[in-house]
Amino acid sequence: MKTLEIEWKHLEKDGNTCLRCSETGETLKEVVARLAQECRPCGWEIKFKETKLAEKELPESNMILFNGTPIEDILPDASASESACPSCCEFTGKSSTSCRTLEYKGNSYEGIPSSIIRQAACVWAKCC
Repeated sequence: MKTLEIEWKHLEKDGNTCLRCSETGETLKEVVARLAQECRPCGWEIKFKETKLAEKELPESNMILFNGTPIEDILPDASASESACPSCCEFTGKSSTSCRTLEYKGNSYEGIPSSIIRQAACVWAKCC
């Protein structure tokens, strides 16, 4: 059986994360659960890994990796970017803080949608 580990990196402080990371995390957990069932007949085991980051690692927050490869390196026409994150400002106590976003096919996503996560998993594992 082949393994696809989908890792979600996010800032966590006092047990909380920012709104966009929280949205990505909830979506990712749902997608991973579905993919685990769907990809098993194709010989794939889908695993979920959550990596909690410290404030100094904020540029990596809201990152999704597929066996160590960032989602933006898997999908054509995708790139990582960042935008102001008021929620992270609350956590860090800073007046201006940015958090990762995903640019894909002309759109910018703060919380990564299930369709994009699923597409990246399917490109990686070729099982969907």
